[in-house]
Amino acid sequence: MKRLVAGLALAGVIAFNPVTGHAALGDQTLEPGMTHSDVQELQQLLDKKGYFGYSETTTYYGEYTTDAVKKFQKAQGITVNGIAGEETLEALGVEYKGSNIVEVAKKYQGTPYQWGGETPEEGFDCSGYLNYIFDEAENKDLPRTVKEIYAEGTKVDSPSVGDIVFFDVEGNGPSHAGLYIGNEEFIHASSTEGVKVSELGSSYWKDKYIGAKSY
Repeated sequence: MKRLVAGLALAGVIAFNPVTGHAALGDQTLEPGMTHSDVQELQQLLDKKGYFGYSETTTYYGEYTTDAVKKFQKAQGITVNGIAGEETLEALGVEYKGSNIVEVAKKYQGTPYQWGGETPEEGFDCSGYLNYIFDEAENKDLPRTVKEIYAEGTKVDSPSVGDIVFFDVEGNGPSHAGLYIGNEEFIHASSTEGVKVSELGSSYWKDKYIGAKSY
């Protein structure tokens, strides 16, 4: 059964502003290092406003995009961080429709690990945790096991906030997963420490990482 609070929680992060015709923009936060078609739309919009000075637009969020976003943020008097999140996109006139799944995910940080666990009260295993937060934040059902979740998702070249990152910790395919939250970090139900934030590039996770998928 879906949780009734999911719709209310999601509504809390949706803002209504004039849309500039960039319909794909606003679905997610865009940040340095990403490769996505939304990045090119962001560059085109910044270029029209006189902030993107590179000779052509691309799908990569690199130094030129970061600098352009910072210049725009400074001119608008908003937080200058080079990340095109809710505040920046709305200043650009783009309706922000991003999910609050990261906020929901962090709410359960510290919940103990429990094999087969599916709720905060009993504890979570990694797929049980993902099922719970996707249900609460997006009213979306995921398959119950990591391998089934992996089989269902759409592969992406690099993870965006809200994507699921997968790991092979047993040597036989996807066996662990977490939610990508940006800045090369993911939150997951660790078998040793419960729900926690870890770094994708850490010595433990880097070699076990097998990719990311969107849902």
